[in-house]
Amino acid sequence: MLENFNINSDQINKINKITSEEKKFRIKNLELFKTVGFPNKRHEDWKFSDFRNIVDTNFNTLDAKKVLSISKKIDLLEDFEHNYIFLINGNLHSSNFNYEKKEKIKINSYDKSFEHKISDNPMICLNHALAENGYSLEIEKDYKFKKIVVIYNLYTKNLENKILNTKNKIKLKENSELHVMDYTINESKFINNIYEEIILEKNSKFKNIYIQNNKSNGFFHKFLKNKLSLNSNYSNLIFSSGLKFNKLDIECDLNDKNSECNILSALFLNKNEHQEIKTRINHLAPNCKSFQRVKNVLSHDSKGIFQGKIFVKDIAQKTDAYQLSKALLLNDDAEFNSKPELEIYADDVKCSHGSTSGSVDEDSLYYLMTRGLNRVEATKLLIKGFLNEVTEFIKSPSIKKFIEKKLEENINGY
Repeated sequence: MLENFNINSDQINKINKITSEEKKFRIKNLELFKTVGFPNKRHEDWKFSDFRNIVDTNFNTLDAKKVLSISKKIDLLEDFEHNYIFLINGNLHSSNFNYEKKEKIKINSYDKSFEHKISDNPMICLNHALAENGYSLEIEKDYKFKKIVVIYNLYTKNLENKILNTKNKIKLKENSELHVMDYTINESKFINNIYEEIILEKNSKFKNIYIQNNKSNGFFHKFLKNKLSLNSNYSNLIFSSGLKFNKLDIECDLNDKNSECNILSALFLNKNEHQEIKTRINHLAPNCKSFQRVKNVLSHDSKGIFQGKIFVKDIAQKTDAYQLSKALLLNDDAEFNSKPELEIYADDVKCSHGSTSGSVDEDSLYYLMTRGLNRVEATKLLIKGFLNEVTEFIKSPSIKKFIEKKLEENINGY
């Protein structure tokens, strides 16, 4: 594949306003990527998602050159009141914070102030080398958002057979709160490679809902680096489906006491869809909590993966860490792989992990069918009950109703 994917340092030379230090960092990452190439199953973190083979199978050519900005309208959601950020092909197009005190919010295009740290993930190396698109959002101290912020991510047809590298940053200062919905609309067959950093200062709270709106030929890789401080709280609710390939790689550093990380997902995967959630929760301080619950429903020849690691440093006493993945397989062609891990160096902790997978319970189906439902109706009802356990964590009735409607649309398409 790399023979048809020509990238060189000339692309880095064309990037505007970069320091000599950043240029060296970019070139180093480019060389690392060119040495390794797209990751395959020989990379431990990609053993269930052979991305090199996926790229070879789906792309004859691939272009990493910067995509020119375009202007396009989008239909805003009418299901609930919200602020919004509008991104087109990773570029900040517009924003609206009419429900908020705008002086408490800073929003800008691509922010270059990321730490220069080399990764062993080839996709992160590629992002570090070529990223020019993205946004940064900063919330001032003591400000709590009144309404959710919907981040509309629109990817247009002129991305066909391209790879887009994007960097985003969100920072919440002390005692601030923000609720975000990542809402993706894709019109193209392309590779989307995102690096996102979320920084939570003490006593701040951040909640994200991640949702893919439509069926598409997109191939997405997103790495999320989350840095939590004293008493901060991070939550990520994932309701993604519809992409050909989607890998969410989430890393949370619980850097100070009483910080908390929650990751929940409800995924319905259909024909040829490949979805992986990989997590690493680093308990680096005492009295921190993490909670992970991943639920997958898989039909036809879809493939789901969960790789979750809980790391507990020796000083991280009184850690409370929970991890569970469950999969419901609707036929013999569906596949689910799970790799839960614990790495613990402290002795006063409460840590658990588990994974289960199986088919729809025949006794439950029989019970519902004796109440007048046919087999298809009964199966859909059980699927809905299985996934809706995650939506119970959404407090807003209007947002919860919207998410449940999206899940039901996927289930009805089964």
